[in-house]
Amino acid sequence: MLIRARGSLPLSQLTRISDRAVAWLTANAEPLFTTDYIVDETLTLLRARGEQQRALTLGKSFFTGEVAELHRLADKDLQQAWEVFRDYDDKEWSFTDCASKIIMENLGIKTAFAFDRHFRQFGTIIVVP
Repeated sequence: MLIRARGSLPLSQLTRISDRAVAWLTANAEPLFTTDYIVDETLTLLRARGEQQRALTLGKSFFTGEVAELHRLADKDLQQAWEVFRDYDDKEWSFTDCASKIIMENLGIKTAFAFDRHFRQFGTIIVVP
């Protein structure tokens, strides 16, 4: 299962989403997986919102494998992500969204822990919570 946070969520939604996320994560037994691009986006968002200590704590958890297995994109992944980004120009998908789509398809991952509406547009991914 891929985990993905979305950087554009209004702060007013974070508590409600956080409660749902914690409940789902507590009940989840599947291993979690993320990419270096998602880690980059998440840590950058936290720092931009003034959450420096939270970014450092989460970063440590990502890089020690406590949160999820970390997958680093290879050159071929980047090329495929670029092709999706280029070919689906009618979508508002970020490059990270496109990279996530490619990695999930290549690895057969069917579920995403995400608050990003774009994942629902992929058509092949079950989005939780």
